[in-house]
Amino acid sequence: MAVSACVLLVACGCGADKAEKDVDAKSSQSSASTPAKESSATRTTEPSATPSGAARTEKPSAEPTGAQPAPRTREGAIKRYEQYLHALGREDIDTVCEVAGPAAKKAQDQGLGPCTSTYATVFQMISPTQKKALKTATVDPQRVAVRAPDKIEMPVEAVKSSATFTEDDLGSYTLEYLKNDWYITD
Repeated sequence: MAVSACVLLVACGCGADKAEKDVDAKSSQSSASTPAKESSATRTTEPSATPSGAARTEKPSAEPTGAQPAPRTREGAIKRYEQYLHALGREDIDTVCEVAGPAAKKAQDQGLGPCTSTYATVFQMISPTQKKALKTATVDPQRVAVRAPDKIEMPVEAVKSSATFTEDDLGSYTLEYLKNDWYITD
């Protein structure tokens, strides 16, 4: 029960706005400056300031790629919730706080700490066996409840994994379609 309460509290501690600002900041940075024109005799070959695709070590963004909104469907909500579950298992605080942003903001407004510190506590409460199971957990679409076109209930019973989860250690969540993607709001 303590983990479930902490997860709920954590889910309410961080905002989606941070992730959006990070994405905006990254997209506004220039990739490399262009040197002034030189004669071909004085030009030297320098390594590119932009890393190649193979050298990238960044984690994939939790944001939808490009200008395309996430699907406003049950399947879209399930995919987003599975992304959250996998991030929870990997202790990927950025993705967890991005997906749970609206719920985390509510909890923070009620006096809890920011998402990053609250989920750091939650990560410690999840057993290694449960973390491993969360990394590959899926959601049974038959157990998901569509409350409205933009509101989906994800009961703990819908989570399929090698470990068993209860309301006390994982809990159930509500996802809502906001700003062109699905977010945990409760």
